[in-house]
Amino acid sequence: MVRLALGTLVQLIANAVGLVVAANVLDDMALDADGFIVAVLLFTLVNVLVLPLIQKNALKQSSALMGSTALVAALVSLIVTVVVTDGLRIDGLTTWVVATVIVWAAALIATLLLPVLVFKRLRENNARR
Repeated sequence: MVRLALGTLVQLIANAVGLVVAANVLDDMALDADGFIVAVLLFTLVNVLVLPLIQKNALKQSSALMGSTALVAALVSLIVTVVVTDGLRIDGLTTWVVATVIVWAAALIATLLLPVLVFKRLRENNARR
């Protein structure tokens, strides 16, 4: 149960990092401070629900498609988040493509680094007690 909670927390933080990085890098992408939490929660929820479906479909079609499933899930999550909330705005096809790649890459890097940097210290502190 603790592992699931930590994994969910890592996903939320990683997706928040990805959205913030993309919004800061791209002029045609805006992340509203008032709708930030809702945007991150919805983006993460859609991503968690859509990714397994896309992966299952890709596996049926070709295992070579598996690498692109996270990018497709990020794009679908961005689309749903923009449509449903007022906290995220993306304008222009190029911005959509680049935002998808940036959000995916930044979230991936954060997902890899957060457990090592943050949760390792927490585990060490708990082990000392």
